[in-house]
Order: sequence, then structure tokens, then C-alpha cells
Amino acid sequence: MTQLIPRFTLEGVKDANVSTYPVTTEDGLGLQLTRFLREESDNVVLLVHGLTSSSDLFIMPEIENLASHLLDNGFTDVWALDFRMSGRYPYDTETHRYTLDDIALFDFPPAIAELRKHIGDRKLHVFAHCLGAVSFSMSLFAGMVEDIATLTCNSVSLTPRVPAWSKVKLGPGTWFLEYVFGLPFLDPRFGNAPRFTRPWMLSRLVSLFHNECSTRSCHMQSFQWGAGKPAMYEHANLLPETHERVADICAASGLNYYRHVRKMVNAGHSVKYAPQNPRYRRLPENYLENAADVQTPMLLLAPGNNRVFTDSNIHLHKILEKAAPGRHELALLPGYGHLDPLIGKNSHIDVFPRVVDFLKRHSS
Repeated sequence: MTQLIPRFTLEGVKDANVSTYPVTTEDGLGLQLTRFLREESDNVVLLVHGLTSSSDLFIMPEIENLASHLLDNGFTDVWALDFRMSGRYPYDTETHRYTLDDIALFDFPPAIAELRKHIGDRKLHVFAHCLGAVSFSMSLFAGMVEDIATLTCNSVSLTPRVPAWSKVKLGPGTWFLEYVFGLPFLDPRFGNAPRFTRPWMLSRLVSLFHNECSTRSCHMQSFQWGAGKPAMYEHANLLPETHERVADICAASGLNYYRHVRKMVNAGHSVKYAPQNPRYRRLPENYLENAADVQTPMLLLAPGNNRVFTDSNIHLHKILEKAAPGRHELALLPGYGHLDPLIGKNSHIDVFPRVVDFLKRHSS
């Protein structure tokens, strides 16, 4: 029997003072920053999760997690942001039409402003994952956030690219699920729904095509994201405890974010979802249009078995290298998928040291 790990536990980070700070967005949502402090540092790190995950992604107790690895390797002031995509909030199971523009415009600027109240003008490094990486990059390249010392993006950033089957799901798939099947969101826990309800039936249908394991939440995550068996990670890279609780790590997801991703995939880069809407007039239509002017060095992590965003970061690095030669770096992660660079049993050996090395080289 695998170890039972409580949801939203802070037990994964030892020997740190933990404090929380509320953040309010201009469009009326409450977010939260969590600080893991051992001692004041001239270099502060902010961790940003992806769609349906949360700050829990970085503090998992069953592995040497990223927050602890940073604390143990000289970065003794680590923060994590739960923004509107967080699985800790109900937002993604409510009826909404949020896009990544909302996050870039309304979530990150007040979060960075609140963080700055406590760290002053110290160097701030950001590590972001999945659509957190896309939206934070959008906010940075749009000039909504400034004075970021470095930005590390896992799996994807400003040029989302997806497998062919994902393109189908991003297009007619979202329409069918919402307007025909009557489901405004997807949840890896659909397998636990009452028998013969629509969520239960969808889970059983998805599992018919996934014989790689017996965990229905794993099958549903492959349906939610990417194209593969499994899509999100390599099974061999996960501890049994982690695999059993993947629904805790990445939870329910609203469908409208998928529509924005589809528009970006079709455009070939990050674009504004509703360019005619005056609500977003402060944002550029093309987030890469001023790429040469962005001084923040980026480390783009590119998992070799990425079945969610394929070679997105490899492609982006080529674009950025032309815009600003030598400023940004690419790190290939052979044997890893989309999510396991963060939740893998050996990530502290294979992945995290590369991040620490990048941060230390930009810490002086």
C-alpha cells in the first residue's frame, strides 16, 4: 500500500519559516503568495505552477522537491504563487471565460508588487511551468512585470506547439464537451463520480484507450493534456505514491484556456485572445513583437519526451536566439515528459541542478 499524502500539506519543506500573503487582482479575485524562508537572501526565487496544479507542485513531501532543493543550495528565500489557475481554488470548476491574457494582465502584476513589498529591490528569479510559464512570459514580454533577474520555463513558453491529436481536442473537442456532452470542465477525478453520470461515463470511455496503467485519474490527465500513454510524464520517473495522487497534483480544468492555447498554436506564437476587447488594450497582439528588448535571460527546459507541448521551447529558443543572440539558454531533458521534470523521483539529480546552475550564474 502506498503512502497516504495529505492534500495541501506543507510537510515537504523542512526547516523554513512559512508565511502567506494575500493578493487581490484588479478583476476581483483573491490569490495567495506563500514564502519559505530560511534566511534573507540577495537572490529570491518565485515558483509559478501551471493549469490545474498549484504551489503543491513544488513542495511534494515524497520527493526532494524544487522548493527544498533551492533552499538547500543557497537560495534561502523561496516564494510560490497560487494564481487563478491553481487547483486550490474553485475558479476552474466555475463557469468562466478567463484567458491567459487575464492572468498576464491581472494576476502577475499585483503578485510581484506584493512580493516586492517584502523583498525590496533584491534580485527576483522566476521559475514557471506549463501555462504558468506561457502566461508569465506574456506578462514579462508585455511589460506588465519588470525587474525580473531570470525566468526559467519548463516545457513551454511563448510558442506553444502540440501533437496532432491535441489540436483536435483543442478545437472541436472543447465545443463537443461543453455544448454536447454538457461538461464545462474536465476533472481527473471523474472516475469517482456516481455510476452512469456523464463524468463517470467519460472517464470509463477514456480508460478504454489507456491500458498502460490502472489509475483512472492518470488516464483522464492524458485526455486533458497531450497525446500519449501516458501523456503528462514517463511512468518510470514517478514514485508509486506520486502516481497514485496525480489528481491531487493536477486537478480540474476549465475549457476556455484551451481555446486561447488553440489560437496560439494556430498563430505559431502567443497572441491576444480578443484583440478588439478594450479590456486588454494594455497588452500587445503579438507577445513576441518586442522580444529583442526584453533583457531578462531565460532558461528554456525542453523535455525530450514532451507529449503535451512537444518541441515548443526548442522552437522558441531558435526565435529568441535570432532576436537576442546569446541572451537565453536551452536545456534538453532526455527521458523526461511534460510534468516529471518537477515531480520525478530523480528530478533533484537530473533537472534541478541545471536550474540552480543557471540561477547562480545570474546571481552576482
